[in-house]
Parts: sequence; C-alpha cells; structure tokens
Amino acid sequence: MSDLSLYGCYVELADPFPQGTPVLIEIATGTEYLEAHATVAYREPNQGMGVTFDAIQPYFATVLNQWLARAQETEH
Repeated sequence: MSDLSLYGCYVELADPFPQGTPVLIEIATGTEYLEAHATVAYREPNQGMGVTFDAIQPYFATVLNQWLARAQETEH
C-alpha cells in the first residue's frame, strides 16, 4: 500500500481487480487498524490498483487523520 490520502490509496497487487470493483481495504500497523469500503478507480496490470474510499466509519476516519498528520510531520 502507498499514496495514502483522505480519499484513497494505491494497493500493490500482482492481479488487481477490475475498475469499478467494490473492495474492503484493511490496513494495520503494529498498534492501529483501519478499515474502509472502497472502489477500484483504476488498475495497472501486474502492478496494482488505485482505490477511492467510499465510506469510513468515524473511528477509522480518526485513525486515518492521525496517520496522515504524522506522515506530514515527518516530511518537514
């Protein structure tokens, strides 16, 4: 997984799903967990797919915002 944002992420996958496929994204760190319903926005055969988040529960939205804030802090 890479390019995480409030709106989606990129998932590296050898056999990505077709565009428009609904998926459940689960991301875990050693101490935190995120789950989001998403849709495949585009695919790159043998590489991966970009997904857009459709629905994120409030708790998981808080986790995502914290991750993004920490990532921004480490960039500066």
